[in-house]
Amino acid sequence: MTTAERKPEAPPKRPRRERKESGFVAVRTALTAWLSRPLASFHLVLALTGVLTVIGIVMVLSASSVASYNPKTGSGVYSLFVKHLVFVALGSVVFWLGLRVKLERIRRMSATATVICLGLLVLVLTPLGSTVNGSQGWFKLGEFTFQPVEAAKVALAFWGAHILVIKYNVIHQWRHLLVPVVPIALLMFALVMLQPDLGGTVTLAVVLLALLWFAGAPKRLFGVILAGGLAGVLVLALIAPYRLARVMSFLSPDADVSAEGFQANQAKLALADGGFLGKGLGQGTSNWGYLPNVQNDFIFALIGEELGLIGCVVVLVLFGGVAVVGLRIATRNIDPWIRIVSGTLTVFLVAQAGINIGYVVGLLPVTGVTLPLISYGGTSLVITMLIMGVLANAARHEPEAVAALRTQGPGKFGRLLRLPAPDPYRPPATRKGAGRAAAKAARPAPRAARPAPAQERRRSVREPGRRSAARTSTATSRGAAARTTASRGTRSTANRRGHR
Repeated sequence: MTTAERKPEAPPKRPRRERKESGFVAVRTALTAWLSRPLASFHLVLALTGVLTVIGIVMVLSASSVASYNPKTGSGVYSLFVKHLVFVALGSVVFWLGLRVKLERIRRMSATATVICLGLLVLVLTPLGSTVNGSQGWFKLGEFTFQPVEAAKVALAFWGAHILVIKYNVIHQWRHLLVPVVPIALLMFALVMLQPDLGGTVTLAVVLLALLWFAGAPKRLFGVILAGGLAGVLVLALIAPYRLARVMSFLSPDADVSAEGFQANQAKLALADGGFLGKGLGQGTSNWGYLPNVQNDFIFALIGEELGLIGCVVVLVLFGGVAVVGLRIATRNIDPWIRIVSGTLTVFLVAQAGINIGYVVGLLPVTGVTLPLISYGGTSLVITMLIMGVLANAARHEPEAVAALRTQGPGKFGRLLRLPAPDPYRPPATRKGAGRAAAKAARPAPRAARPAPAQERRRSVREPGRRSAARTSTATSRGAAARTTASRGTRSTANRRGHR
């Protein structure tokens, strides 16, 4: 065989480890490039909201079929599921409103919304309110209910951020930092505890702490607030027998598995039955009455039973994504109000999910907090979708997103949802008229007001007497000319009178 007939040698194969590393680098590069796009945060909020809502629809259908069936009232197996779909549709409209309404207008309406929420928290304690599960915190509107404390959390976040931004220059003073945000928040706490609703009070406290944290309050303040909060929770637990029973069942869950510890133990059994892959959708036994309120507060236990550990990890990853994207929006915005609101709402949602998952797995005492976007619908679902809409709106106000939307057009989602182009952030003037004063100071001075040249200044210093004498003679000549003009005017007037 000649040299020309020889086959070319194949290139040496790369080791498997190098191929894996190169593939990881390519994936990381592609992900970094996608996240650097102007509207990446906006698209992530839309995706997370859609996926969590779909998971909630599927799990509510699986959890509520048995609880919905009631031959006495004529309700079928899909009655609760249909109500949930109605709440999802209403929440979608609210999501669109939170995405479309200008954030500046939401900020202006925050004070009015806070006053309305305080009024509703007072009215719900009157005979107009209804008692559900031992708490008088609902308004009944036919077959639907409304819980004002859910709206009060969002109103406190909007209004508190507005006040803290206004007082940014004096926020280092305690009286400006605490007043009036903390007194209004404490008033909300008192009204919610009169219902009584410990879960609502805890989430309101999370909103207050997040507001102060993102506003830059000193760290020692949080130590004082946390110490006072723990003391308050201890007092509230001791004065109410049912709260004390919950705390004791949390400390010793195996003491009485048929009373206060029934739900907590059944939730852990459901998680254990699910294993790694779960039993499959609709195959769980918790929804057959073994775990009360499984479609509301304990739906994460049903996820673990039917979807297994994989389903639980997926839900945790999704809420972790909400935390990362929300804080990303807060850090990438330059408007201080948007930064505080985005951070506060993100911490509130993730903390609520953490509290719910924590007491389902036995790490926290049961407080009755729903899992955002997944638990059975109601006021919590609608308000959560409003929060996600506001976060998506804040994502469109990132400086790079504003520049892209105003130069390249609204994009596919913007045209589909009829979203207006966001306005760029313009920082307010430090004081009224400061901009005009600065512009006036920057203009060149009139010629008469300009200082004399250097030669004239030196000449005036050397010959002060001559220049003063010249000025005196000039003034004297001007005065004489004025007197001559006046005398001429008097003579002409006299002559005219004589002719008459």
